Formats: sequence, structure tokens, C-alpha cells
Amino acid sequence: MIKTRLTEMFGVQHPIVMGGMTGVGYADLVAAVANAGALGFITAHMFPTAEGLMKEIQRCRDMTDKPFGVNMTILPSINPIPYDEYRRAIIEGGVKIVETAGRNPEPHLPDFKANGVRVIHKCTSARHAVTAERLGVDVISIDGFECAGHPGEDDVTIMVLLPATCDQVKIPVIASGGMADGRSLIAALALGADGVNMGTRFLATKEAKIHENVKQAIVANTERDTVLINRSLRNTSRVARNAVAVQVAEIQQDVSKTFDDVRELVAGVRGRTNVLEGGDLDGGIWTVGQSQGLIHDIPSCQELVSRIMTQAEDIIHKRLDRFAAA
Repeated sequence: MIKTRLTEMFGVQHPIVMGGMTGVGYADLVAAVANAGALGFITAHMFPTAEGLMKEIQRCRDMTDKPFGVNMTILPSINPIPYDEYRRAIIEGGVKIVETAGRNPEPHLPDFKANGVRVIHKCTSARHAVTAERLGVDVISIDGFECAGHPGEDDVTIMVLLPATCDQVKIPVIASGGMADGRSLIAALALGADGVNMGTRFLATKEAKIHENVKQAIVANTERDTVLINRSLRNTSRVARNAVAVQVAEIQQDVSKTFDDVRELVAGVRGRTNVLEGGDLDGGIWTVGQSQGLIHDIPSCQELVSRIMTQAEDIIHKRLDRFAAA
């Protein structure tokens, strides 16, 4: 057993997290992750109303008696997102763990703190982690450049960003980006983390409610099969390499282009509907990390978590002990 501040704080068996993922973070997957002994997050903004989120929280609770959380990503949106109502649903739903990301979570912290909700905040730089700790979050999840979605604008990989962050904060840190197996977990722990966040790896599981074509693409793809888009807008996203992503990247080589020039191509609803639900791999933008180069099968969450922990413990007892004895 590997115990860390993360497992102790949240009462989970293993120091593995499945953070919020748009179009993926439904109760079915979150409950499967929880039942495997890891920590999963329902993605709030997939639900148009707080009532919808409350129903999903209850649905998850019907499938597991283990800890789970809700992700609340605070980003600008074409359509207003009911963050205050989400916060109310989280508190009234009895959820005690929240993962925030995007903009500053400070406006939401007093209510969460008053109701015993611990907050993990996702950051893409050590300096933002320092600020988040000062504001009162309980845990930092630090995203390296390898990650799916938004890696920030500093282009620092997890190998440097993780220990740099751990050097500057006292609260627990979760390593995110490039994490996919037991080797990743042991490396992250060695660099100062108290756990790892795996997004892309949990996409390729039996319980993920996405099209089988997407899962098979992750298995077939290498670490080179991603594209960075929206760099000229300083809103960089790492997405799967497909016809739409390449087209967006080519358009944005002209730095005079604005978001309006790619709006229809990068629309989230297009990717979710055509790709994640419909299985058309060129039907829109979909996010995936470089860790797909380490993914070679589609196990259940239970099989995956058990395998990760077995590999991690084997590394400790069969490899690292040998070096220590030399």
C-alpha cells in the first residue's frame, strides 16, 4: 500500500485522481474510479442546471459508497455558466471534495470552507500554485506541458514544473500531464508529489462513456499525435491530431486571425457530438494528452488501478531497493 497526504486527506485507497473531463466525467466513470480505490470527479459544466448536477451526484452516490468529487472549471463561456448554483448543488449534495480550474477560485472558497469542502485547484505554473495556496486551497494539481486540454503558456514539462512547485508550496501537490502508469506514479512521488492525475488514461477504459472509435484511436496513437491550437490567442489547447486540429493550427499561423476565424471549428459541442458521441474522429476538436503514447489497451477502471499500483510497488521493491543496496 502506498499512503500519502492525498490518500489520508480524502480517505481514498490509492494516490490516483481522475480529474474533471468535459463530455466524459459522468457518474458511471466516476463511480467506477471510486470503487477501484481512486478519486474521480463529476464535471459540473456538462449539466445546464444545478438540478441536473444534483441528480448526477445522487446517481453517483447510488453506484458507490466511496469518496468522489465535482470539478468546477471557471472559464469564459459564450453562454453563462451557473457557477453559484453549482456551488450550492455541491454543498447541498453533500460532496466534500471539489476540483477547481481556470480562473481564480477565491469567490467560491468561503462557502466551500464553511461547509467542510476541501478544494483542489489546478494550476499550470508554480507562481499560480503559490497564489492558490495563499488564497486557502487545500491541494494543488499542477499541469505539465504534456497534458491534454490547457497546459498554460509557459511550456514547462512536468519533470521540471512538479519539483519547482513542490519547492514553493507546503500543501499536497498532484502531478498532472504525462501520467499513465505505475512508473509515472513512482516518478511523481520521487519528485515531491502526493499523487497523480490521469485524464487520457481513464478515457481508454471500459466505463468511459465515449465512442469506441475514440478509445481505439488513443491506443493506436503515439505521443506525437497531438496538436497545439489557440497559441496565438494565448489560450493554448493540446488536442488530438486530426483534420480539424491541423486546419485550425494552419489558420492560426496568421497571428492576425481571431477566435471568430476558428469559432465553428473548435466549438466544444461539435467535438462532443461528432467525436465523443458519434465516433467521427475528424468531426471536431477533442482533447488528449501526450500520455496516449503509453496507452496500449482498454481495461476496466478496476483493472487499470490495480495494475498501476502493482507496477508501482514492484518498482519500489524490485528496482529501487536493488539500487539502494548497491
